[in-house]
Formats: sequence, structure tokens, C-alpha cells
Amino acid sequence: KKFFVCHSSQIAIVMAHINLSENTKLENEKEPIPEEDAKPENAERREFMIKAGSVCLGGVVAIPPIAAGIAVLMDPLRRKQGDADFTRVTLLDALPEDGTPKKFTIYADKQDAWNKFPNTAIGAIYLCRKSDGKIDAFNVVCPHLGCAVVFRESERDYYCPCHNSAFDLETGTQAPDSPSARGLDSLEVKVENEGEVWVKFQNFQPGIADKKAIV
Repeated sequence: KKFFVCHSSQIAIVMAHINLSENTKLENEKEPIPEEDAKPENAERREFMIKAGSVCLGGVVAIPPIAAGIAVLMDPLRRKQGDADFTRVTLLDALPEDGTPKKFTIYADKQDAWNKFPNTAIGAIYLCRKSDGKIDAFNVVCPHLGCAVVFRESERDYYCPCHNSAFDLETGTQAPDSPSARGLDSLEVKVENEGEVWVKFQNFQPGIADKKAIV
């Protein structure tokens, strides 16, 4: 009979190989882990990309209505300012033929940046019908400091009671001793439709020698 003598170190190596083989076999028999479960960060990344795409798409869809809203809000600011239209004031037969001026209030649709006020009083004028048929129109605002002038029948002139400025009835020119730097502001007039008197009403800056429209 032959006997084999094994050292303890050799036995330990053999046992280690046996354990390794058994562990490998058990690992192979386990149910494989799905790739998605093995890498949960992939699912999180996909969810993030979906949400980000939805936000971007929503932003793109919202651009047209937002742009349209801005255009509506900005529209009054883009409109040309200072364009005065002719306003129908009265009939030619309503003006005295002897040249006596008559005062009229001007009504128009007033608009600021975003609000519109229909048929609002925006000022007043004097209309004077001359013997030759011509019609003069003057803004009632005194060019000195913005008070309202009145017609003085006794003096046959326009007079500002605030600072004693006087203006010629025919031409609107200021009197030599008047503090006003210029005469009354004349306005364009036209007669249409068989006797309708139309005036291009404007207000002008007071306190200066030049006639500059307020816009």
C-alpha cells in the first residue's frame, strides 16, 4: 500500500479551489439583474430629459401669444404722436356775419398710452366770420402762461385777465404792451359739405416766442 502525506498548506489550497468553484456556480445560477435595475441612473436621466423637453416645448408654444400680447401693449407707444385731425365744429350759418367771434368747445376722442376717452372736451376756440367770407380760428389759450382769453366787445379785442395781455381781433397779434411773447395761436379752418365748419385743433406751448405744437 502506498500512502500520500499532504501538508496542511496543500489542503488549504485545495479547499479554496473547491469553495471558489461552488461560489462561481451559485453566481451563475442566480437570476440575471435587468440592465435598467442595474443602472438606475439611466431611468433618472431619461425622466430628466423628458421633463426638460416638455419645458422647452411649452416655452416655444407660448412665444407667439406672448409676442402678440406685447405687440398689443406696445401698440399705443408705436403710434405716431402729434397728428391733429380736423374736427367738425359748427355750421357756417351759426357764425355772426358782422365779425363778432363766437366761442366753441372742441370735443374729440382723447387717448393716452392705453386708455381711450370718447367725446371728451380737449379745448376751446374762437371762430370769427369776416365780411369776405373768410373764417378765422384762434385757440382760446393765452400764449403767455396758458390762461384763457375772452372777447371784449367794448374794446373789440381778445383779452387775458390773468396778466392783461390783449390781442387784435382781426389778426390775433399781441398788443405792444402785452407780456405775451407771441400772438394768439391760429388754427386751420375749412368749410365742407355745404356749410360745415371744420377746424384742425391743436394746443401749443405757452411762454415761448415760437409756435410749437404740444405732442
